[in-house]
Amino acid sequence: MRFSNSFLDEIRDRVLISDVIGRRVSWDKRKTNVSRADYWACCPFHGEKSPSFHCEDRKGRYHCFGCGVTGDHFRFLTELEGLSFPEAVQTIADMAGVAMPVADPAMEKREKERTTLLDVMEMATQFFQDQLQTANGARARAYLRDRGLTGRTIETFRLGFAPDSRNALKEHLAGKGASKEQIEACGLVVHGPEIPVSYDRFRDRIMFPILSSREKVIAFGGRAMSPDAPAKYLNSNETELFHKGNVLYNFARARRSTQGANGEGTIIAVEGYMDVIALYQAGVENAVAPLGTALTENQLELLWKMTPQPVLCFDGDGAGIRAANRAADLALPHIKPGRTVRFALLPDGKDPDDLVRNEGRAPFDKVMSQAKPLAEMIWGRELKTGSFETPEAKAELEARLRQLVAVIADEDVRRHYQQDMRDRLNGFFRPQFQNRDGGERRNFDRGGFERGGFERGSGQGRGRGNDGPRGARVSGGGISDRLARSGLVRGHQETPALRESVLALTVVNHPALMQDEYDEIASIDYDSRELQRLWSGMLGAAAAVAGPHLTRDYLIERLEEQGFGGLIQTLEQQIRNARLWIATEQAAMEDAREGYRQALAFHKRAKALRWQKIELEKEIAEATESGNEEVIDQLMRALQEVHFEGLRLENQEAIIDGFGVLSGRVKGAASH
Repeated sequence: MRFSNSFLDEIRDRVLISDVIGRRVSWDKRKTNVSRADYWACCPFHGEKSPSFHCEDRKGRYHCFGCGVTGDHFRFLTELEGLSFPEAVQTIADMAGVAMPVADPAMEKREKERTTLLDVMEMATQFFQDQLQTANGARARAYLRDRGLTGRTIETFRLGFAPDSRNALKEHLAGKGASKEQIEACGLVVHGPEIPVSYDRFRDRIMFPILSSREKVIAFGGRAMSPDAPAKYLNSNETELFHKGNVLYNFARARRSTQGANGEGTIIAVEGYMDVIALYQAGVENAVAPLGTALTENQLELLWKMTPQPVLCFDGDGAGIRAANRAADLALPHIKPGRTVRFALLPDGKDPDDLVRNEGRAPFDKVMSQAKPLAEMIWGRELKTGSFETPEAKAELEARLRQLVAVIADEDVRRHYQQDMRDRLNGFFRPQFQNRDGGERRNFDRGGFERGGFERGSGQGRGRGNDGPRGARVSGGGISDRLARSGLVRGHQETPALRESVLALTVVNHPALMQDEYDEIASIDYDSRELQRLWSGMLGAAAAVAGPHLTRDYLIERLEEQGFGGLIQTLEQQIRNARLWIATEQAAMEDAREGYRQALAFHKRAKALRWQKIELEKEIAEATESGNEEVIDQLMRALQEVHFEGLRLENQEAIIDGFGVLSGRVKGAASH
């Protein structure tokens, strides 16, 4: 029997080609990158010792660079396993959990009709393109020109114009031999029992052809030229060809951009047709858009077929943030190892078209570079829901986060999200969870979090005794002695590092920074225990007020009430001794912001070095257990390099050498 293209596409899209091929080959661990769905193996079609057989889930294709074989799911089964094509289709359908179609003459007739409908849609596209170039399309051309689109871009996306007529398209298609039934089946006219004479669906609109994954026109979107039109944008209705929730605008072109020479880019989902087109013209070819509605599960799956970590880009206004939050809730149950989403929020009142029209792609690229992980998006949203000064409010936040995380289907990812949220809550509420003698009480670790499913892993505490990083025990004590003799293991530093003092005091003296940088500020983790407690106290105080009420005087007063007055004075003195005026109250806001960013960069670098050190110590412990002296020596040298880089970082006393003093924006600097 003949299978319809739609059925073959459906089962092929539901099954990863790596799952089909993986039953017959062993993937090479060194070359394979599972997170990018990029697999390598020794070719099953010819004998070889080094892997030259390549398979990509995003493309749904395989290719051997040795013998040249190439193909898709079905070809692999027919050529390697000797199955007939119907047998290969049956195998893939079984893996997809889709029933095989029953031989049905009516179905085959529908498939032929579907092909004919594609021909009608192509004729309609050409009609709209031609109309854009006529006198009737002058206003539409002017609009597109005012939006900054070039003739080449208009041609690339095949933009057109539907004239303000009830029957212009209908009569054109009829003159080309299209039947009344075909025109109606394409959704190009409005018709029905109560409508005596059908009429063109799209009138006086700029037309955006919507393409299938095989780059055939299956629908249209139309933007009204008249401000009085009932709907600014109008899409085709659901037809045999078009199911809105299963289609992304610019899908095929964006997918190709991830498969080119650079092939490592992600996919960016924006909100509208014009955003996609403007980005393309600015050089960003990997953007797609849902069709005027909120992102659907099927559209999210399409994104994941192209890239393991798409970026969802939303306008920064209230509607955009609400849409981002809906998308976060949509994605959360479906994330897996190597499959997640990030969120990029544009400046309030801006869309991608606005950003790239005058300054090119640089401002948009900057927004993309600041895209937030899904976990941070969820945490930031819940933190903005209210004040958390009472035990009841804290418990409510804890319960809400627990419920959100519980929907994650993948057990491993769910466990890591539980730990991540527990750590964030511990840091946020730490000042309220201390013993009277100042020692830490880990109520969240021993209380409701464990009962609620926020499991605490072993070996995560600060004190490890003779254990190595992450609980990896160093046997025999030899490596501990060796590390001690090397001077690479240092005790806890009680006095805050200068860079940490600059970072903390700049924000305390300029709390307005929290209006724009709150999420990043809230996530700062200091080495100094004193600054950890100060930070949690500051965040708790800041959460109780908003906007203009969050002043330095208010913040200092709240912190002094919590017993941090002495620490703030110590930080002030430390900063003034180092002559780092940028962190003082007298610094202008522009200088304070620049100083904060520079200090944060130093802080992050120090954190990265510390993480490298922990990982190296863990590897040294493992190498010691196996007795591999050569590896131990290599790791010790690497550890020494990290250690010396850390010392260089600590010795950079003048973090912001003279910044602001010469700019004239620091008031009274000379008097201090």
